[in-house]
Parts: sequence; C-alpha cells; structure tokens
Amino acid sequence: MHDIRTIRENPAAFDAAQSRRGDAPLSSDLLALDEARRAKILAAETAQADANKAAKEVGAAKGRGDDAEFERLRALVAEKKAEIAALTDEAKAQDERLTTALAVIPNILADDVPEGADENDNVEVSTWGTPRSFAFKPVEHFEIPAVAPSMDFETAAKISGSRFVLLSGAVARVHRALAQFMIDVHVDENGLTEVNPPVLVRDEAMYGTDKLPKFGDDSYRTEEGMWLIPTSEVPLTYIAAGEMLDEGDLPRRYTAHSLCFRSEAGSAGRDTSGMLRQHQFEKVEMVSVTHPDQSDAEQKRMLRCAEDLLERLNIPYRTVNLCAGDIGFGARRTFDIEAWLPGQNAYREISSVSSTGDFQARRMNARFKPADGGKPQFVHTLNGSGLAVGRCLIAVLENGQDEDGSVTLPAVLHPYLRGKTRIAADGILA
Repeated sequence: MHDIRTIRENPAAFDAAQSRRGDAPLSSDLLALDEARRAKILAAETAQADANKAAKEVGAAKGRGDDAEFERLRALVAEKKAEIAALTDEAKAQDERLTTALAVIPNILADDVPEGADENDNVEVSTWGTPRSFAFKPVEHFEIPAVAPSMDFETAAKISGSRFVLLSGAVARVHRALAQFMIDVHVDENGLTEVNPPVLVRDEAMYGTDKLPKFGDDSYRTEEGMWLIPTSEVPLTYIAAGEMLDEGDLPRRYTAHSLCFRSEAGSAGRDTSGMLRQHQFEKVEMVSVTHPDQSDAEQKRMLRCAEDLLERLNIPYRTVNLCAGDIGFGARRTFDIEAWLPGQNAYREISSVSSTGDFQARRMNARFKPADGGKPQFVHTLNGSGLAVGRCLIAVLENGQDEDGSVTLPAVLHPYLRGKTRIAADGILA
C-alpha cells in the first residue's frame, strides 16, 4: 500500500516510478480523490465548530429569556448535527474510494531493478554447477521408468480433476524427505523459527499480504469466506499484523512447510504435462520481518539460504534479477533461482526471493519502536521459497536419472531414506 502523503509531496516521482512497470500516470486521479476526501473532512470539522459555538450560545439565550433566539440556535445545532453526519459519511466514502484505488497499485521498484518488458529481459546474476552430460537422451520426470508408476495423473484427475497428481511409493517418500531436509537446514543452521500455520485464512490476511484484491481469481475461497493459502507467506507474514514490535526483536525469521493452493487462472495451456504447475503443491517458505536498514542484507541472506539447498542437492542452477516488466505486484526487488531440468533442457524457476519494503507492513499496520525512542516506523517484510518441494523433486529426479531407468538420489537425502540411495527401475527404493 502506498502512502498518499508521499504521492502528494512528489507526484512526478511517483508517476515516474510506476512508469517503469509500464503504468500510465496515476497521481492526478489519486490526488483528486485525496482532495475530495480532505475537503469533506474540512467541511465536517467546520460544521462541528459551528455546532459547538451554537450549543454554547443556546444556554445564554435561555438564560436571557430570549425564546426566539433559543429556538433558532437549537434548530441550528440540530441542522449542523445532520450536516456533520452527512459530511462524515461522504468523507468515509471518499476515503474508501482512495483506499480501493491505492490497493491495486503495485509497489515502487528498487533503483537497481533492471529495466525490461518481460522474462526475456531478466538479468543473470550467477550460476552454480555444470549441467550433467548424459550418455543417453534424458527424459522429463514423469517419463522416467522408475518414477512413472508412482506419479499418477489419471487417478488424481478422477479424484480432483486436471492439474493434480497422486504420488505414491518411493516418489512420495523422496518428496517427503526433501521437505524434511529443507526444514531441518533452515531451523538447525539458518536460524529460522519453524511454524505450522493454518492453510485457511481470513480476508484480512490475504489483503494485508497484497493478495487481495488483485489476485482473488488466482486463489480458492471457501463457501464460508475463508481462503486457501497460495503460499505460507500469507500466514507467516501476517503474524506481525497490528503489532508494535521492539527494535531489538528484529529480525523475526520464520519457515514453514505447507500445502499451497492456486487456481492458475492465468496459466491456461502452460506446463500441462507433468507436475510442474499444479493446483495443489507443497512449499517450504521463508519469511523475514526486519528493520528497514537491514532489508537489503536480509534479502541476500535469504537468497543464499535457498541457493545453498540446491548446492547440497547437487542441482545446477542460475540466479536472475527480475526486470521491471516481470517482477511481482508486491515486490520491490525479486531474485529468481532457476534449477536445471535436463528433461526440458532448460532452467525453470524453483524459488523466488522478494523484498516488499514497507508495502505489506502499511496494509497490515506492522510497526516497530526504535530503540532510541523515536517515532514508530513500519517494518520491512521479505519472503522466499526455500524451496518449492514439488519442483525440487522434479529437479532431483531428472538430474539423477540413469540409462537403465533408475534414479540416483542426492547423498544429503540418504539419512532421510534410511540409507536408501536410489529408486530402482522397478520403482522401489534401493
């Protein structure tokens, strides 16, 4: 959410910042709404002053025995009360119009976000690992003989429809091991606090984390009005909603392994084969609530936490800085980590690590008290995948596939699989 005072002070700078995302100038319309709102508030305050003055004079007129003046002033007080109520309602309506307009405007981008129109203009920051050279033609995850029997799309479609998968046997176990491995590293080594959050949240939580009203069509809502979370970023970040934290309590770092749900309303026809893009999936999320001065450093730290997991799994990847035309609505800066998938002969996103600045904090009124006793400030919030479990499973299977149809599994997973090191061609852990 943007601060209308900032827009009022420098509308040209606001329009210039939004133009980087390809948006037309918005400040004049926003300031017109703001001016109408302020005019109603001023009129209500003036009417209240007139009513207060008349109310004081009523008693004086009564004491003088001036019945005519007494009745005139009493009528004036009643008239002003009605006027104040009407003006207050009008001011509230104008305030709601302004809030609604501000709620659908994306975040201001950081200065170092590269210019560009779409994903083709994203800037590669780094790469790690060398894609494996296969003595055979690698296939996609769902085509690997060891995997196919345990990755059932037809039965899932019978149960739930398209874009669902039923994992079983060895593949289900490797999927579970990946999530456990990620959580253990984040908690034991990265200093994050593990949380098991609700996957059903209220409107306020979705709005506070910038998922409403912009992305309502991309999420699932129950008949009771609750939302299935698109990511545990929503409940983890909303922990800070309405809080006044002490500066010494920052940063707060959370992680959660949860189910996630997305309608994928805007992705018709994309990635329909395999389990790359599903309505239901699992993700290990990282969220940080931090001091504004530490925000950029915290994003780099979170990015490194995610990259380190892929390195331990021996998955080649590249990290890209998203350009202005590809970055998400609430982000001021986003780094994507893309894992190498030999079956597709391409890098595909496996994590996004985003800084939102105070954009979410303003929406959910999350602040901290400076240690020096200064004026309360809004916190900064950050979120990142650490990692998307299903996509990580795809990367492990495709990079570990062997010519005989089996899959060799990363060494860091062996302890989670009771010493098993591979999925044999017949689909059994061995």
